[in-house]
Order: sequence, then C-alpha cells, then structure tokens
Amino acid sequence: MTLTITQESPVTPDLHLLMSRHTADMHADTPPESIHMMDAGQLAIPEVNFYVLRDAGVPVAMGAFKRLNSAHAEIKSMHVLAEMRGRGLSRKMLDHLVAEARQAGITQLSLETGAQPAFVAARKLYEKAGFQVCDPFEGYWDDPNSVFMTANLA
Repeated sequence: MTLTITQESPVTPDLHLLMSRHTADMHADTPPESIHMMDAGQLAIPEVNFYVLRDAGVPVAMGAFKRLNSAHAEIKSMHVLAEMRGRGLSRKMLDHLVAEARQAGITQLSLETGAQPAFVAARKLYEKAGFQVCDPFEGYWDDPNSVFMTANLA
C-alpha cells in the first residue's frame, strides 16, 4: 500500500468514480432538500482546498475544506470508496484536513453530516477526532436529517 495525499483539482477526470459514488451515497438516504454536498464544479473555487488520497496512484478517497472566513472553515466531500473502507483511510484524510486547515490559519473547523444510520461511522470518526455537536452554522438551518459538528483548532 503506497498512500499519498495531495491537493488536486476536483474536476480531474480520474476522480469520476469517487465523485459519482459520493453523490450516490448522499442521495441514497437523504431527502433532496437536506443534501448539502458540493459537486466537482462547485468544489473548484479558490475558497476550497481539495485533497485526494491515492493508493499506488489510484484515487481511493477525497476530502476538502471550504474557508467560510479567515478563521473558520467547513469540511466538505469526505468520501472513501466502499471497497477501501476499514483501513483507516477516513481518519488519515481527516487528520490531513485538520493539519492543512491549521497550517492555513483556521482555528475552527466545522461540518455537516447526516443524522441517518448510514452516517453513524462518520459521526463516530468526527467525535473521536475531537469534533462536538453544535448548532447549525453559515447558512444551514435546523434540519432533522443533519448533524452539525465543530472543533477548535487553536
């Protein structure tokens, strides 16, 4: 296993499988009005730092953070291919995002994830990494299908 994480463009052609699986997973258990994912084109903006985890050059996971202001950012598009799960790749990507956000001067990192059973593993991952449940932030609303979490990076 040769793992690398690099900042890349979300519109890179070989990321199609990751993007399509992420989209399918988000639509599988969540009503359309509660889906807050950004597609590849929406992620390709200066406010977003987008990273790809590759195993021997093959993209197997992705994650990003979007700067909301100079001190606060939001995790976006965390996804690991289903067949690659159980190898600690989600934690590796999350740790990378936290480190990169800190290096960028971010002192608060927040996220929105699903409240449905399909998102239990994600919520546990974030909780173990020090994220705590919080109120909706930056344009979100109180949605029974969402769980909001934040971590102080200072």
